[in-house]
Amino acid sequence: MSNLKKILKNKNSCKSVWFMRQAGRYLPEFKNIRSKNPDFIKLCLNSDLSSEITLQPIKRFNLDSAIIFSDILMIPYALGQKITFLKNDGPKLSKFKPNLFFSNYEKDFTKKLSPVYDAIRITRKKLETEKSLIAFVGAPWTLFIYMYGIRKSKNQVELDKLKIDDKKIEMIFQELIKFICLHIKNQINAGADVVQIFDTWAGLIPTNKIKDYCFKPNAKIVEFCRKEGIPNICFPKGIREKYEDFNKLVKPDGISIDYDIDPIWARDKLKNVVVQGGLSPYFLLKNEEEMFEAATKYIQIFKDIPYVFNLGHGLLPETDPDKVAKLIKFYRNF
Repeated sequence: MSNLKKILKNKNSCKSVWFMRQAGRYLPEFKNIRSKNPDFIKLCLNSDLSSEITLQPIKRFNLDSAIIFSDILMIPYALGQKITFLKNDGPKLSKFKPNLFFSNYEKDFTKKLSPVYDAIRITRKKLETEKSLIAFVGAPWTLFIYMYGIRKSKNQVELDKLKIDDKKIEMIFQELIKFICLHIKNQINAGADVVQIFDTWAGLIPTNKIKDYCFKPNAKIVEFCRKEGIPNICFPKGIREKYEDFNKLVKPDGISIDYDIDPIWARDKLKNVVVQGGLSPYFLLKNEEEMFEAATKYIQIFKDIPYVFNLGHGLLPETDPDKVAKLIKFYRNF
């Protein structure tokens, strides 16, 4: 059993470190591949290259876990929406068509994403047994934001533009949950042993909708994982003090905290769960003294509870890989 899987299953305090977005945009070896493969979706569907990118940070840093190189938007892609990635503007999806969305078949979905599952199979064969291979999915709300194109800024969504009632949103969420769970199971069957559920835009949910749009959908996915025996980590980024209610209702095996969460508060309030992350990726852009000081804070605060050393969001494109190596060494020598 891999190190990360043991921690999540047994709620113990084994030492473990990996980073969100560890495979990708800050690594020169990734940039070399990316420069020759401008279509991001096609790159995600190239099994050999996806596996190679997944293993790049493992080869460079000997991290405890690999996370498959893919994207949360592979689900809307497989459900019929076209996706383009615009430089400095992020992903753009073609117009959401309810008739198309609700007419998808599980068999077709699996076939469309078979290169992702092949990449996992290839990676698992090359990865050491004790290292975890992490699969991931986007949570319904976060996928919904992209599918409808309603994100106005980093801190605001245009819900008034939807002209759609709660019953229709619930129907869309239920359909998404079905395919999210299928994608999880397919990834696990291919060789992944842990899944992380990213609700990246949970912080944009209106307070009166947090249960319907975040807690309940995530709880259904975690319940599926529990029944299937799949270790899981939830990341409801940006919900601040609602992390406590999320943890109590959803009951994930692990919960990833963002860098706006006070780690002492997290240690005291988040019970019966493995806490992951929290360190701001911006500290890797500062001098080494500041980076080590910030890391020490998290290591010391969480030293007596099950904890996975990680960041409060993904590694930034301008991060120096040497800084990543030094941070990993610092953590392991602490």
